[in-house]
Amino acid sequence: MKRIVDRLGLNGPYLALALTCLLGWGFKAHCGAGWTGSEQYTTGCYSDAVPFWGMRGLADGKVPYFQARMEYPVLTGALIWVEALFARVTAGVRADAATFLNAVVLGNAILAFAILEMIRGAGLSLRRQYAWALAPPLVLYLGHNWDLLAATFAVAAMLAARRDRRIRATALAALGGAAKLFPVLMLPLLGLGALFAPRRSHRDRFVGAASLVVVAIAAWGAVNLPVAALAFDNWREFYAFSGERPGTAASMWELMAQFGWWITDVPTRNLWSFLLFAGGAATIVAAGWRRHGEQPWLLFTPLLAWFLLTNKVWSPQFDLWLWPMLVLTGTRARPMALFLLGDVAAYFAEFWMFAGMEGASPSATHTDILAAALVRAVAILWLIHAAVRDPAPSWARFTRSREDAKA
Repeated sequence: MKRIVDRLGLNGPYLALALTCLLGWGFKAHCGAGWTGSEQYTTGCYSDAVPFWGMRGLADGKVPYFQARMEYPVLTGALIWVEALFARVTAGVRADAATFLNAVVLGNAILAFAILEMIRGAGLSLRRQYAWALAPPLVLYLGHNWDLLAATFAVAAMLAARRDRRIRATALAALGGAAKLFPVLMLPLLGLGALFAPRRSHRDRFVGAASLVVVAIAAWGAVNLPVAALAFDNWREFYAFSGERPGTAASMWELMAQFGWWITDVPTRNLWSFLLFAGGAATIVAAGWRRHGEQPWLLFTPLLAWFLLTNKVWSPQFDLWLWPMLVLTGTRARPMALFLLGDVAAYFAEFWMFAGMEGASPSATHTDILAAALVRAVAILWLIHAAVRDPAPSWARFTRSREDAKA
């Protein structure tokens, strides 16, 4: 019996994650290949995979960027193409949007297990392993779209930075930026860590920081430049789309406009969201440097949280960007739990508002979205305060060895 209990304790997070992935598949897949009666909103089963199958040429085998438009960065576009190819190969002529959705869920489940494996390999506690394995955002977003790819790169970059492998961490963060932009927020922290590294000469610090710039440009360029050179218009669509889109229902900018507090056009939102983020980011780094200056990568979590709060776009799945970082570096359970509550509430409030627009029920209003967004915003601010003020979690407290002190 003791052996069974010990084995269950060892494999428990894997079993828990398998159950979570099964629930995530069921949450999205129960609607099938077609949606009727606004069920994609009333039940929450909406997935980008369904419209993408037909609207991005995936059903016809078209290659993103080269033969079809794609509003995602290159590595995510590549993942989408691989999953569409898998759907067509496994199902043949019977492949449809539901088949593609299954392929998307499978791909994201593999990434979720990769993150769990990295978490376990880094020596995180069972509590943190279960915080990932049983994460509600995985149920909501495992079949939603493809943002988990960039989150996987971000986790890998953070763990490489923890071992003081700056070059590897920089390359991983830059590649994450080629999947979705948010991992690039780690790059300035890695550069600052090299520039102010203790026990090194000024020349070594400058050379180390400059080498990271070269690595970041090379890693990002290696996957982007070939596509940009051959299909520039479709390659740049992600960047153009990001600049031109007005916002989403749960962002503070859209909520302020809906309630008449501050009505802004797109250029104004672009400007002020940047200024607010830049000012807040500088404050977070300055306030957190005294405690985390030798491990500045720990400040990636509060920087990302602040970015989400100030950005003009807060799509529901963006919460999946932050949760693995909280699993790694979070120090207080209460704001983490409050964040999860706000995440679930905002998800259904937003989709039920869309349902109400189509005359379906249950429905919600902007007031409901505001209430959920406020819960999430309070959690975000609480988490930022904790990340700046609290000591690093025990697993992240690292003493350099001769082997691991390599750049």
